Amino acid sequence: MAAAAAAVSEAWPELELAERERRRELLLTGPGLEERVRAAGGRLPPRLFTLPLLHYLEVSGCGSLREPGPGLAQGLPQLHSLVLRRNALGPGLSPELGPLPALRVLDLSGNALEALPPGQGLGPAEPPALPQLQSLNLSGNRLRELPADLARCAPRLQTLNLTGNCLDAFPAELFRPGALPLLSELAAADNCLRELSPDIAYLASLKTLDLANNQLSEIPAELADCPKLKDINFRGNKLKDKRLEKMVSGCQTKSILEYLRVGGRGGGRGKGKADAEKEDGRRKRRDRKRREGGDGEEKDVDEAAQLLLQVLHVSENPTPLTVTVSPEVRDLRPFIVGAVVRGMDLQPGNALKRFLASQTKLHEDLCEKRTAATMATHDLRAVRGPLLYTARPPQDLKIVPLGRREVPAKELVRQLQLEAEEHRKQRKRQTVSGLHRYLHLLDGKELYPCLVDAEGDVISFPPITNSDKTKVKKTTSDLFLEVTSATSLQICKDVMDALILKMAELNKYTSESREEGALSDAEADAPAGQRAGPSAEKAGACPLVVEQVRVVAADGQLKVVYPSKTDLDFAAAHVTVTR
Repeated sequence: MAAAAAAVSEAWPELELAERERRRELLLTGPGLEERVRAAGGRLPPRLFTLPLLHYLEVSGCGSLREPGPGLAQGLPQLHSLVLRRNALGPGLSPELGPLPALRVLDLSGNALEALPPGQGLGPAEPPALPQLQSLNLSGNRLRELPADLARCAPRLQTLNLTGNCLDAFPAELFRPGALPLLSELAAADNCLRELSPDIAYLASLKTLDLANNQLSEIPAELADCPKLKDINFRGNKLKDKRLEKMVSGCQTKSILEYLRVGGRGGGRGKGKADAEKEDGRRKRRDRKRREGGDGEEKDVDEAAQLLLQVLHVSENPTPLTVTVSPEVRDLRPFIVGAVVRGMDLQPGNALKRFLASQTKLHEDLCEKRTAATMATHDLRAVRGPLLYTARPPQDLKIVPLGRREVPAKELVRQLQLEAEEHRKQRKRQTVSGLHRYLHLLDGKELYPCLVDAEGDVISFPPITNSDKTKVKKTTSDLFLEVTSATSLQICKDVMDALILKMAELNKYTSESREEGALSDAEADAPAGQRAGPSAEKAGACPLVVEQVRVVAADGQLKVVYPSKTDLDFAAAHVTVTR
């Protein structure tokens, strides 16, 4: 028995350390995890469930983890956050997960879950298995349906992420009056949803709704009755109301909800027959004018909804930017794509804050918390090309991180580790900080990747930080973008596509806000002729210009050019790309 205990200690030193130091947080990841879990029968080791002080547990990126294993609920009663993402959990959870009375955050994203039936799901509904759960992430699985008793199992749910599954409907119980009174964010993009119940109006706290890229043909007018709804996304759905389809591709949420509130085309809810007939007459006159060559309201909506991107080829650019990749990154982080984007307007209001927040969201979702890929954005005016993507020993790589002085990468990582640990202790945090999540990606690396400019300065140290030298500011209008990955070239391209699309959407929103008078105080006081920025012109008149960037090997052989003909190939009708 003593020999067996010693073997477990040797195989799972993290557990012994956590027990000895009475830790409240535990992160299990890395290349050796998969083999150890496989040896444990595809489950977590039973000793893990003898750490009752744990508040935060994360086990991620383990392709051999098929089920958590028995004993979790009984052994970890104080668990506040459970992160089991990018594993192989599925097709159900056996045994079921709960009850976990203190759990607030549950992340099961990126697994192989197909269903969560009673006995193989989140836990019982009576009494609620997850009474304190606030955030549930089930994105990136294969779920065909949700458990009917989800709302009773987790009645205090605030955020529900179902993106990237196979759902064709929501359970009716989800929208039952009073079922989820605190739910403020519902994301179910990239599913197969065919219908949205009018009962969604009973989600009294709903602020954000993302149902993009489904199979919806109608949006219920009752959606406009959600009192706190601020942000909706129905792009990629083929709606019967073609005007509404164009509006959801380019108009602001307020305009879309108002259109739904009055009943859309053909008369509003509660209108009398005479009013409906008048509206129908107006519609026919508008259609007739449009056929006769008039501009018509439909054309205005169409133009207003468009996002314009213009691609400038290397052959058309007198000073194209080039990135050379050195052999040192081949076994470390070999994939990189770059692009130059001109015409951003980050000056008014909180435009810069929105831009930075959009990057954070992409890093959390599409980039899988920087484990799949990492983005970096730079002020092009401060970038001195050509660039070199290489790798250096930690003690030799020096960078001026954002908001810091120049420091060797080895010392920077040490400082960040100490700061993160100190911050955790001071705040008595129940979640691992963002710094912890990124720093472990460098564990055991003898070389660190970096992007170096023509002056020899390191401007990027993925996946950790950018250089303060090329920091994006409110006055920045032209940017250099880079995406690196240890996984694949395609994920780099996918992330770059998503980033550029988000930039186009933000630029359009900024432009529309200017036209509606939503300027910052300083801009409002400035003379009209002094208000800088491209969006001071007519909304949508100036497209963002995307310049191709070539990535070449050390011998000059072309590795990739972005955007190529197959990149920025958006299915959405509201995006126009000219090449």
